[in-house]
Amino acid sequence: MGKVCFLYAGQGSQKVGMGADIYEAYPTFKKVIDGIELDFDLKELMFHGEESELSKTRYTQPAMSAFAAGVTEVLKENGIRPEGALGLSLGEYGALYAAGVIDLNEYIPLTAFRGKAMEEAAEGKNTVMSAVLGLDSEKIEEICRAVDGFVELTNYNCPGQYVICGEEEAVIRAEEGLKEAGAKRCVRLNVTAPFHTKLLKEAGEKLSEYFEKIIFNEPKISLALNLTGKLYVKGDNLKDIMAKQAQSAIHFEDCAKAMLNEGFDRFIEIGPGNVLSGFVKKTAAAIGAKADIITIQNKEDLEKIIGNRLVIQ
Repeated sequence: MGKVCFLYAGQGSQKVGMGADIYEAYPTFKKVIDGIELDFDLKELMFHGEESELSKTRYTQPAMSAFAAGVTEVLKENGIRPEGALGLSLGEYGALYAAGVIDLNEYIPLTAFRGKAMEEAAEGKNTVMSAVLGLDSEKIEEICRAVDGFVELTNYNCPGQYVICGEEEAVIRAEEGLKEAGAKRCVRLNVTAPFHTKLLKEAGEKLSEYFEKIIFNEPKISLALNLTGKLYVKGDNLKDIMAKQAQSAIHFEDCAKAMLNEGFDRFIEIGPGNVLSGFVKKTAAAIGAKADIITIQNKEDLEKIIGNRLVIQ
């Protein structure tokens, strides 16, 4: 058995009905969901809401976090515990939860606050995000710097897949330059907020204030940090790091490398979705590392891993 790392998905893979089958089958998952108290009915939104509502940042973030917390607790009660945790953007809060930095009572309200703060900070800003495929990050950075207007590389996902964000006209000019430089494709993302840019400074400041009210514990397991792309070391100021995370580039590729180099070779992605599995596989292939990965998106996935009927592929 290799070292196990839990992966926590970011915003974008949410879907109505997520977790409904797990809720009916696992009392522990049900207890987590039923115990959430927010100023809206999260369970109703997750299981029966409108896709357009669930996709609003203020609702997506606590919904994804509730799914992550419930699945994590079911795995733990069945003896499946991680030795490391890694998340992408919002998913980093799932990793903090898995590592014992924040507890369940704080996790969901915190991500609900974050979602609302990020949505409010994005209001009135005409920005777009575009995934760039088939070009290295240094070339993308170079082209973004040469463009008039605001555009920058915000997500270092994995070799050959990065994301730029900025003012729409600047992104259009950057996309033209990137394609000329050899990018295979530039794919617009269904996101309107300028996530992980300086334009969300206001959200970062609100989070910093919020963090003053809660306790961040020392991580109990290995934890990779989006802001730095490195593993947490004792003395790192997690509150400061997480306040900056909302308004700074995400270095998921370096996080995955850090985990792989630390000997982690078995990954469980707690979805919904399987985006991070692809990122980790591509990163592992690029450095010649081994990475066995499974995803948990529904009751069937959970049953397979709990029953040890699934060989991690």
